[in-house]
Amino acid sequence: MIELDDIDRALLRALALDASQGAGALGRRFGLSQPAAWRRVRRLEEAGVIAGRRLVVDRAALGFGVTVFLGVKLATKGRVSLEDFERAVTAIPEVQVVQHVLGLFDYRLRVVARDIADFERVLRRRIMTLPGVGQVEANVLLTEERRPGPLG
Repeated sequence: MIELDDIDRALLRALALDASQGAGALGRRFGLSQPAAWRRVRRLEEAGVIAGRRLVVDRAALGFGVTVFLGVKLATKGRVSLEDFERAVTAIPEVQVVQHVLGLFDYRLRVVARDIADFERVLRRRIMTLPGVGQVEANVLLTEERRPGPLG
């Protein structure tokens, strides 16, 4: 585990809010030179603290107005391998996240759709036909708040 000082934590908080910031802007913000800020960010990447950067897309602006979380319980765990289910479900473009979980359900899926009718189509034609699918529970997302994460 890497030792983090206050500047490292501040850099991580800033990048968590906007990962597109360059080393020059980060350096100016935290009283570092551009090379010093770059070296710190690079050290955090090499240590695996920064595992990557991602683009956040506004789903509604692209026409995907509905997000649904599905709990999926496999009906026949012995006959269908988890890998078979995972391979099949990740091939569905509307399924954004696949989480293997412990509890009432075996998987938690984040599914996006244009509207409820589109979600019903994805559910009936794609998800319910996957190998081993048994019980499914849907929760429609109403609002979502972004949390700053463990670095506060």
